[in-house]
Amino acid sequence: MALARLLTFLGREQHSEEILRRLTPPARPARVVAVTGSAGVGKSTLIGKMLEVIRGQGESVAVLACDPQSPLSGGALLGDRFRMPTNPQDAGVLIRSLSTPGGHGAITESLGAMIRLLEAFPFDVVLIETVGAGQGDTTVRDLADVLVLLVQPETGDDLQWEKAGVLEVADVVVIHKADLPGADRVEAQVRSMLTLSQRAPAIVRVSARATEGLATLWQTIKQCPLRRLAAEPTQGLLKLAQQTLQTWFTQAQRTQSAALQAILERWERGELSASETGAAVCRFLVESSHPRS
Repeated sequence: MALARLLTFLGREQHSEEILRRLTPPARPARVVAVTGSAGVGKSTLIGKMLEVIRGQGESVAVLACDPQSPLSGGALLGDRFRMPTNPQDAGVLIRSLSTPGGHGAITESLGAMIRLLEAFPFDVVLIETVGAGQGDTTVRDLADVLVLLVQPETGDDLQWEKAGVLEVADVVVIHKADLPGADRVEAQVRSMLTLSQRAPAIVRVSARATEGLATLWQTIKQCPLRRLAAEPTQGLLKLAQQTLQTWFTQAQRTQSAALQAILERWERGELSASETGAAVCRFLVESSHPRS
């Protein structure tokens, strides 16, 4: 219950800086796995089955399930967790539904900060479920170690795969509902598209309904390198850039420096990716040099 309240505070940005400042760094990072795909592809059902596999191996797991927010009422159904059957008495599992407005790359804005909190608690595995994602919704990759893309039979033609940007950044592609007709054709389409890419993600056929391929999928995910660890040198360079930029501002420019500090603090809380932080800082410097009339 205490963790649930902390997640609520982070989601509302209440005391978020104080919470993150007091976190004890985990002895080892969690494995953060993002599951994405179009609406109706079965993300929630698959994650529910993966929970059983992960807990069967003795690892604790938290799920952050992003639910679409209504543009009219501002509400969200928050029903993803009902497709994830768990034992309420199992302290090794936490499932949190997150209301997610449009225009945020299919994830909630405070997701990075929530991941840091769950790692410090600590959980061994953090699973992220995006809302129904489009071809250009790749933001979640910056927060996860492994990006799992779900596709299913009879949901598009060859031209759709040609345009699928998320396919190019996926680490694992799951042919979901593989017990349905057309699974062979979809797999052939994916493999054909991937021959045009320099990356070679693993392709796994899974049927959550028939409980087939789940153990193979989790083993494939565990074999993927932890991308966030590999990105640590980049984080160090950004820290150096932060210190360098701060020295550029004189005593008379404290107001502008505070605006820059706000950008950098969002990056430190995990609300902005490295690329988003760099772009925001560049925009800030340009606007500071050429103020609008």
